[in-house]
Amino acid sequence: MVNTASGFRGTRVGVTEGTGLKNQSDDFPGDRLPRMRVSYWCAKGHETRPVFIKLPEDQVPLVWDCRRCGATASRDGQEAALDEAVEEGFKSHLEYVKERRSDQDAEDVLAGALERLRARGVLADQLPGDP
Repeated sequence: MVNTASGFRGTRVGVTEGTGLKNQSDDFPGDRLPRMRVSYWCAKGHETRPVFIKLPEDQVPLVWDCRRCGATASRDGQEAALDEAVEEGFKSHLEYVKERRSDQDAEDVLAGALERLRARGVLADQLPGDP
């Protein structure tokens, strides 16, 4: 089952093609399951190569999350380029804050926080560089 909300889909962390179970000795009596690597490319050209248990072609996911930038990556790279134009992509917390507040709002919040710290005696009345 593929969970689209997780970056750890398809295999457990640390598994590479041809490796056995990490918590078992090399003389493990069972058969090792065949694995395959699948390449995905995002719109920025990053390649992601997750490892899957050998699956029929129609069961291999068409898209995957890029491990470098978090954007949607596809098997041919073309679909990811189209999706990138539609979606804004990953945003940091600071980018979301800047969307909600103007520079003046940020200055007011900072001034209020400094005033409260000074009133409690946690911060000196004048900091280097204060007017």
